[in-house]
Amino acid sequence: MRTRSIATALPKAATRVALGLALLAVPATAVATAGPAQHPRPAATGSAPHTVRAATGLDDPAKKEIAMRLVSSAENSSLDWKAQYKYIEDIGDGRGYTGGIIGFCSGTHDMLELVELYTQRKPGNVLAKYLPALREVDGSDSHEGLDPDYPKDWRKAAQDPAFRKAQNDERDRVYFNPAVEQGKADGIGVLGQFAYYDAIVMHGDGDDRTSFSGIRKRALAKANPPAQGGDEKTYLNAFLDARVWAMKQEEAHSDTSRVDTAQRVFLRNGNLDLHTPLDWKVYGESFHID
Repeated sequence: MRTRSIATALPKAATRVALGLALLAVPATAVATAGPAQHPRPAATGSAPHTVRAATGLDDPAKKEIAMRLVSSAENSSLDWKAQYKYIEDIGDGRGYTGGIIGFCSGTHDMLELVELYTQRKPGNVLAKYLPALREVDGSDSHEGLDPDYPKDWRKAAQDPAFRKAQNDERDRVYFNPAVEQGKADGIGVLGQFAYYDAIVMHGDGDDRTSFSGIRKRALAKANPPAQGGDEKTYLNAFLDARVWAMKQEEAHSDTSRVDTAQRVFLRNGNLDLHTPLDWKVYGESFHID
């Protein structure tokens, strides 16, 4: 199930990234004031302030590998995320073709940017000829100019290490790095950073209520993150509540098991650093990492 929420017009990745970077550029307290929570909540009388995490983050190579496998379990029903470079299909969600390791979509701008990067690095590649069509269908579910050979050529491109590296780099630039940076700024650990990453993967970022920024703002209205003296578990529960709310705003996201029987399970167990072994379920399927 590869889906990312859309408003009336499909959001542009460039806009999502710009907004995400702007979000990261200001202190967490300044961001909080933009939502309904106008004032930081004072700590209980006599309680010690919560320490902000500064240890291992989701960008640690071992933790990043876990993150890739967790997302792949939800997106592809498989822990083998590296087998997904060649994946491409139209799943009928209004986003056109969905492909690759993170579900790049022809209708949400990120697939176009991926092929542009690949072509910049390797002119004349097998996908370069589709750039005019990708620009035309951007923002829609149309296949015009792509059919019938685009999926076949995508799978051919996936055999090229340069295309696989481009997928990795765009995943990190658009989704992974902004999630980890914002998570660290909010003082949350590996699990929280993963919750941010999974939310950006599914919902993208932008100024609508169901984007990552909208979800985070909704959470900030209910609880402070550790960077503002809040309790990490309390804040993450608020974030996951906001995430579930956002998922239920769109039929394609109505199954919230990637939160309910995965992230929420880790949180209830107090596994804020995603220590292995891990056991979870997504869409009714069980998964395990040693």
